[in-house]
Amino acid sequence: MGKQHIVAHQAATKSVDKIPVTREGFITGMGIAAATLGAAVGLGNIWKFPFLTGANGGAAFLIIYLMSTILIGLPIMISEILLGQRAKGDVVTTLIKMAPKGQPWWLIGIAGILSSFLILAFYTEVVAWVFAYVFKAVSGVLLSTDPDTNMAVFNQLITDPVQSLVWQWVVLFAIGCIVLLGVAKGIEQTTKWLMPILFVLLVVVSIRGLTLPGAGEGLSFLFQPDFSKVTSPMILTAMGLAFFKLSIGMGAMMTYGSYYRNDQHIPLTATGMMVGDLVVSLLAGIAIFPAVFAFGFEPDAGPGLLFVTIPAVFASMPLGSVFVVLFFVLAAVAPIGAMISMLEVPVAFLRGRMGLTRLHATLITIALLAIVGSTVALSNSTLAHFQPFDMTTFDFYDFLTSNILLPLAGLFICLFVGWSWGFSEMQQTLSLSDTRWNRYLTIVLYGIIKFVTPTLVMIILLSGLNLL
Repeated sequence: MGKQHIVAHQAATKSVDKIPVTREGFITGMGIAAATLGAAVGLGNIWKFPFLTGANGGAAFLIIYLMSTILIGLPIMISEILLGQRAKGDVVTTLIKMAPKGQPWWLIGIAGILSSFLILAFYTEVVAWVFAYVFKAVSGVLLSTDPDTNMAVFNQLITDPVQSLVWQWVVLFAIGCIVLLGVAKGIEQTTKWLMPILFVLLVVVSIRGLTLPGAGEGLSFLFQPDFSKVTSPMILTAMGLAFFKLSIGMGAMMTYGSYYRNDQHIPLTATGMMVGDLVVSLLAGIAIFPAVFAFGFEPDAGPGLLFVTIPAVFASMPLGSVFVVLFFVLAAVAPIGAMISMLEVPVAFLRGRMGLTRLHATLITIALLAIVGSTVALSNSTLAHFQPFDMTTFDFYDFLTSNILLPLAGLFICLFVGWSWGFSEMQQTLSLSDTRWNRYLTIVLYGIIKFVTPTLVMIILLSGLNLL
């Protein structure tokens, strides 16, 4: 290593170590791992992954999804965390610090804040339905083997403006309280408790599914690939799911990266999180598909799989009243980590750029979410007639974030790291956390971020805009 490189490396180390006294951060390595995993694990694992897997042929879709997470999700996640750890700031401040003077890379941060906010606007409503279903499961309302009856229960919930609003406010209040407690006492402590509870509940429900007669057919569907079912739309769906499920492009990983300790091994942490997220998704599949096949239901039931098919499946089995409650408690626990990570993005921005206290930043964000989120909560009732671009507000926010904002942010993060920030800066930041990090592995990672990932993300973006 030359003298100039050593000086640059020392300067980079000093700039990272000079963290303001008031700057919050995660305390333990386990807390970092739990919070990062919690940011990725959510209803995407319990709801979206199973129904997309079911609708796209099972195991073949799973293999393509796994390849997508390695080539798209993981490189972008590592890039976001590296930038956050290096700059120790909110998403906008981070990109202002890291970018050459005068270049507007900070707009990526604005896109991330907007994405997190709009995703929360509709995501909290889906979680609101899950919260409501916990109480419906306890009361026995869901114990019908007839999908039509369960569909009527679901429609009654989403078309009732009072229930839709109140349950969304309950969700916002819950995540607001956690974020108010701060990074260490709120986010870190909550996720350290939630992740083990989530795994235990998943294992219990999965074991019950495996004991059912005919469960083997469900396992074959999930793990035995039929590559004749592979189509171009399936591949694009798997690539898009990798983007959505790993919480990339929305600023959450960059914000959490700013709370990382300097000695945290980022590639190892990100890879562990990717594996953990995959395990949760597979456990959800094991919990759902054996039971679905055992009782003769269809695995490609779409979004209704969670709220219509699953209650009918559990009502068909012995002790179904117990397991339907466990399942919806599980579905309620899963998204909390993801929601607080998204909420922290605008909160950190208001604190970092506007100088607000955590209390004021959180209250303002929650209030704005209650207003914007109400357009989603009422999209099936009072505002059913309001359909921008011939979509409900729920579908419009989902389309805008999943098809445009997230891929755009992911694309420009790759372009920034690969073409502006550069190899030497990336290597220096990686070496701060692990001096054993091999230069050749860094070259491989950098090459993927610079060339492979942006190409694949561009395909996702063009597909989402129906241009491909």
